[in-house]
Amino acid sequence: MESSVETDLCSAPDPTIVQPSSWNGTLAQPPAQQSETAPTAFQAMDREQQMKISESTQFSDGVEDRGLLESSTKLNPLEAQSYRKKALWVSWISIAVTLVLAVAAFTVSVMRYSASAFGFAFDAVLDVLSSAIVLWRYSNAAAVHSAHREYIACVILGVIFLLSSICIIVKAIHDLAIRLLPEVDDFLFSVSIISGILCSILAVVKFMLGKTLTSRALITDGFNSLVGGVMGFSILLSAEVFKHNTSVWYLDGTVGILIGLIIMAYGVKLLVDMVPRIRQTRHYEMFE
Repeated sequence: MESSVETDLCSAPDPTIVQPSSWNGTLAQPPAQQSETAPTAFQAMDREQQMKISESTQFSDGVEDRGLLESSTKLNPLEAQSYRKKALWVSWISIAVTLVLAVAAFTVSVMRYSASAFGFAFDAVLDVLSSAIVLWRYSNAAAVHSAHREYIACVILGVIFLLSSICIIVKAIHDLAIRLLPEVDDFLFSVSIISGILCSILAVVKFMLGKTLTSRALITDGFNSLVGGVMGFSILLSAEVFKHNTSVWYLDGTVGILIGLIIMAYGVKLLVDMVPRIRQTRHYEMFE
């Protein structure tokens, strides 16, 4: 009897030795295998994050494919209409301001023979037209997120940019060819400073609204106002340089050509980007 008990005690497992156990039917893994599966878990998390990113990208693309802008997923209806009204107000203010600046700049260009003033006047007219296009873009409350309407507005802006840039470049080249010298006075300085400040302020406001509404038309309008601000200050710069050094008479015309080329390049890019998108979204336009 005692021998059988001793045999059972000898055959009992040592409690210090950990035996493989199961938890929910799964065998416990040794430490080596656990260390190998740890990176796999991190890789799985990375794959999940990549899938989420790709899903969000596909969602944005899907929104655009349905004829809507990205703002439709960011703004609720009340916010969208509030920003739409702000865009309309800014466009009306921009039309009034730039129309006055255009008249003043044309007067300066004729009285003082300034090619850059003529270029700014043309850009101010372009700003009036681009703001009018933005007014049309947001005139329909139901079309605040319409991608098709957005792309049409951008194509019209691109055409206007091309026509205006050609006029600015031709006028600047003509003034350089006949060696037209600008005249400098207080009126020219006043117009250039006021134009630069007002157009720069309008550009900042339009950029902010365009970013919120994801509107390429508003951003383009802001770019045009920014160009107008740069041109206003360039008039001041070229006039000041000519005042102190008459040998640099060509600076005024050169600035006009440079700004004309910038406007042309932006117009071409706008047409290249937006014409194909009009064809893609024409089946989704339901707001007219």
